[in-house]
Amino acid sequence: MKENLKLLYRLTSLFGKVSGLRLFVNFKTGNLDNIKVPNIKTTISLRNGTSDTPTFFQIFLYNEYDLHFIKDPKVIIDGGANIGLFTVLMKNKFPDAKIISIEPDKENFEMLKKNVASYPGVSCENCGLWNTETNLNVSDKMDRGKWGMIVEETKGEGNVKAISIKNIMDKYSLDRIDILKLDIETSEKKVFLDNYESWLPKTKMVIIELHDFMEEGCSRAFFTAINKTFTNYEYMIKGENTAIINNDLP
Repeated sequence: MKENLKLLYRLTSLFGKVSGLRLFVNFKTGNLDNIKVPNIKTTISLRNGTSDTPTFFQIFLYNEYDLHFIKDPKVIIDGGANIGLFTVLMKNKFPDAKIISIEPDKENFEMLKKNVASYPGVSCENCGLWNTETNLNVSDKMDRGKWGMIVEETKGEGNVKAISIKNIMDKYSLDRIDILKLDIETSEKKVFLDNYESWLPKTKMVIIELHDFMEEGCSRAFFTAINKTFTNYEYMIKGENTAIINNDLP
């Protein structure tokens, strides 16, 4: 009962009595297909009984991406897009931005496509982020649900292809990344281990969730690459996210 009251209070405080109550009823009844969020242009669909609900809460209720974003970003990469909620948030905040959303898990990817279908300028890739082209297996290795899917390199065919950030820049003819968001469940260790020299200097802002609690060395790989590449940068933390702004770039 107490948790329900806290949720109702939070929803109505943020979204107003009518919209907040409507969302509260959606979550309590499990009616989560095509829910309406104030100030979001399109409806959002969640899967009942999955990690979609806490993901929604992180982004829209607890505002974990309420960061000091750079002004007028033109290119955003959403690495580990899950069901597309960060992409939706960014498209509403920066409607003219080109967004490339990458998600390895097939079921999450289908929900991603559904949630971003009405937004122009969004491209979706059913791949796992890595530091080279290879084959990967995606699985819920640590039993964390759909927001904790892990990719691992395999010598076989795998069940998903890898894509590197350099591959993305080449494929979409990008000369700069304004915002790179990464929530890739330990793959950041591989992404920042090597082969970052061609794209990291061209990246203005990195927003990353580091997963040392799942695999040792994620933070070390990330900060080693940052400190080797950027001479001047800003650093901030919001919730589970670490954000870096590269002041070497205008």
